Formats: sequence, C-alpha cells, structure tokens
Amino acid sequence: MNELIAPTCRIAVVIPCYKVRRHVLEVISKIGGDCWRIYAVDDACPENSGQLLAEECSDPRLRILCHKQNLGVGGAVMTGYRQAIADGAQIIVKIDGDGQIDPALIPAFVAPLIAGQADYAKGNRFYDLESLHGMPVIRSCGNAMLSLFSKLSTGYWDIFDPTNGYTAIRAEVATKLPLAKISQRYFFESDLLFRLNTLRAVVVDIPMDARYADETSNLHIAPIVGEFLVKHVRNFGKRIFYNYFLRDVSLASLELVAGACLIIFGASFGLYHWHQSFQAGVATPAGTVMVAALPILLGLQFLLAFVGYDIASIPRRPRSAPLR
Repeated sequence: MNELIAPTCRIAVVIPCYKVRRHVLEVISKIGGDCWRIYAVDDACPENSGQLLAEECSDPRLRILCHKQNLGVGGAVMTGYRQAIADGAQIIVKIDGDGQIDPALIPAFVAPLIAGQADYAKGNRFYDLESLHGMPVIRSCGNAMLSLFSKLSTGYWDIFDPTNGYTAIRAEVATKLPLAKISQRYFFESDLLFRLNTLRAVVVDIPMDARYADETSNLHIAPIVGEFLVKHVRNFGKRIFYNYFLRDVSLASLELVAGACLIIFGASFGLYHWHQSFQAGVATPAGTVMVAALPILLGLQFLLAFVGYDIASIPRRPRSAPLR
C-alpha cells in the first residue's frame, strides 16, 4: 500500500464492486496517500467482493458498503456518494475496480476542483489517438455516437466520452443533486451530466489513456444504443424546457419556437400539395414548392441560431470556491 500522507483536503474514492475480484485489491493498493477515505460498494457481487476486501485488505481508509440486491453501477456510486457526503468528504472521486483505470491519475482529476476551476471532472480517452489502438472498434464508434447524443441532451458541447467511468465531483455540488432520481444503470454518467447542467455546474475533461487488458467490461455498447437514445431524447426535452421556458425566456426560446413552427408548416404544406398533385397526376407548381421550401429554410436558420446560443451558454462559472 502507498505510504499515507496528511491530505490537504478530504478526498474520498468510491469504487463500485461487481465482478471485479481479480483486480480490486490491486486497484486499492495503487490509490495514493492524498486520498482520505475509500468506499468500496459491493453491489450484491456474485464473487463476494466485499467479503474479499474485508478479509484481505488492510488499508485503514477502506469502508465497505454492501447492497442486498444489485442496483447497478449508478446505484452503487450513489450509495458511495451519500456515505462520503455524510462523512464530510470535500471531493468524491469515482473509479472502477476492474483495472481499466489508473488511480495515479487522481491528482489530475481533483486539481481543477481544488483550484475552484470546475465542479466536476471526467476522463476522456479520445485526446491521444495513439492510445485508442487498444480500444475495440465497435466501442470507439459507439462512444462517438453516444458522445453526440450526450452533447445534445446535457448541453455540455465541449466534452466527449460521456460513459467514461473516471470522475471527480465537489461534494457541495453533489449534495444539490437529486441522487434518488439519477439513473441507476449504465446511463448514470450521462444522466448525471444532465443534472449538473440544470445546476449550471462547470464540467471539464481530463485526458487519459484507454486501457484494455484481461478484464471483462460489463458494458456492451451495441445493445444499449437504442435505450440510451430514448433516454437522451427525454433529457434533451427536459433540459430545453427547464432552461429556455421554465427558468428563463430569451431570444433563443423564440428562435426555437419559430424555427420548429416554420419547419412543421413548410413540411406539412409541401407534403399535402405534393400528395394532391401526385393523385391528380400533375406536377407540383413551382410556386407551391417555393411556398413550402421558404419556411423550411427560414426555420433551419432559426434553429441554427438557437444551437449557436445553446453552445455559447455552456456553464463557465464554477459553483464551488477553491479549497486552497
């Protein structure tokens, strides 16, 4: 175990444990002495990860939390968050116990939070293209697709790799999150980003390498793309309503409404008259085509203006003050 040193702030590490028996002891042994406490959450693990840690891990910082039934990785992380907050943690880092994440990077993740430059930090495996050679192609494509969905639904247009499991959050921000409402399964990272945007929290990406060895990931991209798409659409609708109609009404709100109405009118008008002309066996008049096309083009301009405003509205002012 790394030599313990007196930490300058209370940094807690949360490790959800499910089928990580081969790696979790090594992961914990690599967590540096600047971390104040470690919470291992046994999510009804069939390999009895909690019992293994209780018997073989002597790290005095370790606290073992056990679920009687499996809640999913998101549920395990929320359990760790709640306990860390209750114990007085100032920063909560979440890492996986399967060996894909290097605990040596924890200082890089907590640095912007300690300095008051961000409220939440997450890993991004796509900064260094050389490190992606070990990532399966289907996972790379799936992550790219999910990243696009995430930008739309969360409003954080400047981040990537939304399903990355390496994160850090200021505890004072975590206390304001509706932890009971956050998705308990693999969508929880994206759902958490959506909730952070409603708080206007500042999020930053931390470059990291993709590491794949002999561990087995429980996340399979292909089967969840459809499920994630539905949830992203739901969160997108919620975010737009919260930010542009419930909390505030701005010029961007009017641009969105005008753009949507113009596109719907133009498309409906054009389809109706095209259908009428098709049934009559005659060509659609050029004037009718112009009447249909003009509102569609204007609507697209309004929507592009709205998207530009939305991109410019990414939170830039952290909610939390520096810890030093």
